[in-house]
Amino acid sequence: MLEISGLSVAYGKHRALDDVKLAVAQREIVVILGANGSGKTSLLKAIAGIVPKSSAKVSLAGRDLQKMRANDIVEAGLALVPEGRGIFGELTVRENLMLGAYAKRARAREQENLDRTLSLFPKLAQRLTQAANTMSGGEQQMVAIGRALMSAPDILLLDEPSLGLAPLVCGELFASLKKVRESGIGILLVEQNAKRSLQIADRGYLIETGRITGEGTALQLRDDPAVQRAYLGVA
Repeated sequence: MLEISGLSVAYGKHRALDDVKLAVAQREIVVILGANGSGKTSLLKAIAGIVPKSSAKVSLAGRDLQKMRANDIVEAGLALVPEGRGIFGELTVRENLMLGAYAKRARAREQENLDRTLSLFPKLAQRLTQAANTMSGGEQQMVAIGRALMSAPDILLLDEPSLGLAPLVCGELFASLKKVRESGIGILLVEQNAKRSLQIADRGYLIETGRITGEGTALQLRDDPAVQRAYLGVA
């Protein structure tokens, strides 16, 4: 389980996160809902070790991640798929995926991880030799998630995976995330599409101006009038 408490992040005098506490178990999808600028991306980057954080408690399966470098956090079992995907467009799908297998924890199971990734995203199996920048946005997002899965993570962090994707492609993406959960991986999901994400999530947290202001099961959040007004378009 990923456990976080007392996590704060500041950029100069601006406090992006303040005393955040949350948890994500394996085989669980947890969604973070919040407006633009509320601190969602900073939260994922802080957990992944990309931006400095306060002396928080950040642990994965009881292992302290607080003072680890980003590459060591990957080795501990946590992988981030950033907003914008961050794939290498001129490389092939296979080459992008194999970059994710660089972690020591993944090398012994490289072929097993590749087989699992391609079973989760069958379209990629048909395009292994294709340059990533010639693919659709949805397919590129699959490459980005697949690359993260190649590191054999216990917990996957996803930042706005459906951004810019057509509704039909979004449906395919969210169906794939359910399969990722079923494979035993926990997912912490930052997502603009609150309706879709709450349909597949087990639990969720609300974040406003850097603070967690609410939490509950996905069903509780879907039925909350305040959440409906703020995120689900219900008057």
